[in-house]
Amino acid sequence: MSTTLTIRNMVCDRCKAAVGRLLQAQRLGWTRMDLGEVELFREPLTTELDALRFALREEGFDLVDGRESVIIARIKAAIVNLVHHEGTSGRVKLGEHLSGLLHKEYSGLTALFTQVEGITIEHFFLLQRLERVKELINYGELTFSEIADRTGFSSAAHLSTQFKQLTGMTPSAFKNSHAAARLGLDKVGRASS
Repeated sequence: MSTTLTIRNMVCDRCKAAVGRLLQAQRLGWTRMDLGEVELFREPLTTELDALRFALREEGFDLVDGRESVIIARIKAAIVNLVHHEGTSGRVKLGEHLSGLLHKEYSGLTALFTQVEGITIEHFFLLQRLERVKELINYGELTFSEIADRTGFSSAAHLSTQFKQLTGMTPSAFKNSHAAARLGLDKVGRASS
């Protein structure tokens, strides 16, 4: 009988590879691995689960327990995937996307997220988009208008306003700064709350 584990901080393909190596080391096979989630072939024994939890924590991950925590982790993974991997953050209605993906009413999802995380889903989504903007600025391959379009801002001016409001500097100042501070995707939302 298969079982699904929710894994905190599993936010990119390198994370999936790292978790895959940990599962192999624990001799736990899987049928599916997505951002934040792994479906195992079988239910792990308590000792296997404890060993996996320890190994995951050593690498900066963690198993998520509890229904509410699983929902929060799935919301975060869906937003990270949408913004950083699918590249469709500007063309998707967030509420419809999350409701469809999680099969729950958006009002319930946003109330739970706000209660647990201390910020709204929309604010977390915006913070993730701004981290993507920082990444694209650092690459130096796109204009601010192109970056705005790719990350769902209506214009370069709108992007600049949001960026300055949340970072304290304009995108141009960020580009010219040598610090170019970015947050790890697993840290977005924690620093602002």
